[in-house]
Amino acid sequence: MPHTLCFIGGGNMARSLIGGLIARGRDAKLMTVADPMPAQLESLQRQFGVRGTTSNLEAATGADVIVLAVKPQEMRTVTTALAGALPKQPLLISVAAGIRASDIRHWSKGAPVVRCMPNRPALEGCGMTGLFATPEVSAEHRRIAADLLSAVGKTLWLEQEAQMDVVTAVSGSGPAYFFLLIEMLEQAGIQLGLSPETSRQLAVETAYGSGRMARESSDSPATLRQQVTSKGGTTQAALDVLESKEVRAIFSAAVAAAARRSAELADEFGG
Repeated sequence: MPHTLCFIGGGNMARSLIGGLIARGRDAKLMTVADPMPAQLESLQRQFGVRGTTSNLEAATGADVIVLAVKPQEMRTVTTALAGALPKQPLLISVAAGIRASDIRHWSKGAPVVRCMPNRPALEGCGMTGLFATPEVSAEHRRIAADLLSAVGKTLWLEQEAQMDVVTAVSGSGPAYFFLLIEMLEQAGIQLGLSPETSRQLAVETAYGSGRMARESSDSPATLRQQVTSKGGTTQAALDVLESKEVRAIFSAAVAAAARRSAELADEFGG
């Protein structure tokens, strides 16, 4: 029997998940969205045919699965208000950054919780999402959560929640690192005489092609890099400069800083 689905929060991530699920054949009539902004609800209703309401409790009542797509600072208030007010205990799936599953479980009085860390490419259906489940989550719940998030890209289960901070640093924040690289390549091309339009196209398409090769090739990124790098050639000249500036150490420190900040945010919002 198809499960009923409720989204608390109708922003970009909820919109992407709803669109991905409907594209895969999910019945819009089994989905309800709660959001305080009527315009947001009207847009979702018009585009997808889902039911909308400004009441979280109304949307969640009777739902088998509740997707918590609210801002981190709102999570405690939302889950506490729902706890004990629902006739049955649903599966909670959180897509909020920096909120531990253990805290959501505590606020919701022991509900099964799956914490997810999708990234921004999920908005284009090509995201990467790490998932972690509390002990109350059954095998069927895991299947439901993975199926839902796979509507916007690839999924990966983690056995330790602490690893979510690293997932946040690598794939959650990761798109910004790649966008920065594209931005820098584009600017370098302009400084060397290319038009902004030409430089941007070269940078963007090169990033796209490289990412696709890395995704589809059986070779490691290190091997792919070596295949592009001829001894004494142009690529070697560029990489020598990067290595002399200790780019690996810089990048490692940057990702570690993101992981630390993820843990700090969990401490700030939790408890």
